[in-house]
Amino acid sequence: MTEKLNKQEVIGETDMRTAEIVCHRFSDEGWVRTSVHVPSELELTLYVNQQELVTILCTPKKLNYLVLGFLYGQGIISGIGDVVMMRVCEEESVADVRLKNPEYKLPTQRTLTSGCGGGAVFKTDGERVDSGLIAAPTEVLSLMKQLQEQMELYRISGGVHTSALADTGNLLVMAEDIGRHNTLDKIQGECLMRGISTRDRLLLTTGRVSSEMLLKAAKMQVPIVVSRHSPTGSAVSLARDLGITLVGHARGGRMQVYSHPERLGCSTN
Repeated sequence: MTEKLNKQEVIGETDMRTAEIVCHRFSDEGWVRTSVHVPSELELTLYVNQQELVTILCTPKKLNYLVLGFLYGQGIISGIGDVVMMRVCEEESVADVRLKNPEYKLPTQRTLTSGCGGGAVFKTDGERVDSGLIAAPTEVLSLMKQLQEQMELYRISGGVHTSALADTGNLLVMAEDIGRHNTLDKIQGECLMRGISTRDRLLLTTGRVSSEMLLKAAKMQVPIVVSRHSPTGSAVSLARDLGITLVGHARGGRMQVYSHPERLGCSTN
């Protein structure tokens, strides 16, 4: 896929996730013509049982995981066994999924999501998370450091978000995308395909945590969500109601905990 730019401005594509383009950079030394990498984007239209469900603006990487994770997060499938066929064609910008139940009635009421990448959710109620997971603040900050060190696509082009599923010591699954919520769907889909449990894990992200991000975390039964940035007010309220420990501004040696701080050993009232 090639970005919609003048052909003279596009040099090529490195690995389908980025495009190398010509730009003009200004600094103290004046103007310089140079080339840079920018994230690629794809409008992927998802069909389920030959019916159009949604179009997702995404980074063309791990698209099969994105599709599975999205369907699972919306409650359309309960597991990989509900899918009898899946075809993802990047060239046609189409994903075609056939369910085990050919009479499944697709949801129609959708909510537009916030942030870059765009998107929609059909399910707006959350599942409460009951977990005995405890993590030390130093473990959380160490995981965020690991995440930042492994943001491969971000280092090449910038302009993308990175998320990861982790235990208290290591990152287990990572995903990068222009959409924050897409990274969680990719993680969920990969875990379904590889048989990795998301329950009692930590979810780390570089992007702002909004209510739809919290709903996806609750679907994963993840008790601790950590961001390098700030959550929204709705996300904080949801986290308190759903039993999720929500951490923001986790960088360097600092972080802020907005809900259920007891999971991180905080006893301050």
